[in-house]
Amino acid sequence: MSHGKIREDKTCLNCGHQVEERFCPHCGQQNIESRHPFYYLFTHFFEDFTHYDGQFWGTMKNLLFKPGRLTQVYLEGKRQQFVPPVKLYIFISFVTFLFISFQITDLNFGKERTRQAKEINKEIQKEAVKNKAVNEALQSPEVLKADSLSGGMLTRALDSSQVKSTAQDDVDVENIFKENKSITKSLGLQSMEDFDKRNQKNAHKYQTFRPFVAKIFELEEKGHSPSEITNMFIKSSVHNLPKALFIYLPLFAFLLWIFHSKKKWWYFDHGVFTLHYFSFLLLLTLLLFVLNKVFSYFGETSSFAIIMKGLLTTGATVYAGCYFFVAHYKTYRTHPALTILVGAVLFFINTVLFTFLLMGLGIVSFLLMH
Repeated sequence: MSHGKIREDKTCLNCGHQVEERFCPHCGQQNIESRHPFYYLFTHFFEDFTHYDGQFWGTMKNLLFKPGRLTQVYLEGKRQQFVPPVKLYIFISFVTFLFISFQITDLNFGKERTRQAKEINKEIQKEAVKNKAVNEALQSPEVLKADSLSGGMLTRALDSSQVKSTAQDDVDVENIFKENKSITKSLGLQSMEDFDKRNQKNAHKYQTFRPFVAKIFELEEKGHSPSEITNMFIKSSVHNLPKALFIYLPLFAFLLWIFHSKKKWWYFDHGVFTLHYFSFLLLLTLLLFVLNKVFSYFGETSSFAIIMKGLLTTGATVYAGCYFFVAHYKTYRTHPALTILVGAVLFFINTVLFTFLLMGLGIVSFLLMH
């Protein structure tokens, strides 16, 4: 609840009715001062969402640990206890994908290669400093005199050592940066005309891949390497995933509507269940990303981090599947055997459909890269 200062004027700014206490009895608006500090824009949002009265935190607790509870209470008409389904889904979706987008901002599959190259460049610079010091030392009269007495052997030995060291460093750098910088060339393609000739020669059986090859040529012409193209694809897919999920929500609810009594359950009821279940999945995903981020500080390649990430991912996957069956049973109150059967069929169908959705998302994301 907002703690803004109550106005001395008892006339509601919104509808003009008299306000005896904090809230207008006609429109419900608070009769508080309308001008606030700048930070109020942000604090008001969180106050309005969390209510500071336990509604938000109670919703999170029930969403995570009590499958079907939120849907059951909402459909019973008790709608002031918890955050409304649509508002809940939008908020969790926003926070989840915002966090994920921050995690992939610096995504770079060439990090290790770049790190090694930087280390070698540092060694080269150190060697160059040493060589410079040696060359300066050779110019001193004492060294020149000693070198002349030895017939120039000292100078030749030092020069040979410098050349060998520099040449070895050049080879190392070349090996580190030695990679196939062109996807199309690795496929033996020089241009789209080359692809079209091969396609025509093979009775156009590669026609389906033409838009993808054209996109790769387009990106390579702009100077993008394979690792950069991969990074762009992942970022584009994550950016489009919220839209794909939002499109899939009605389909998920429609499948529930097909498998349940039309007289007892309306499509609206299935929509509420869908919003709560997808909110749970997004919240679980958010927690999984946060915990993985925490364990990454122990070292990306450490045994502890790898084991913990594997256990968390496996545990979250199993929990998400069990959660669906429990929530389905508590919401629809069908016979346990029927719940397992219908739930298994729904789970299988949605898994297949969602897989196709992700494939479609990948195709669209790739073709929209620029």
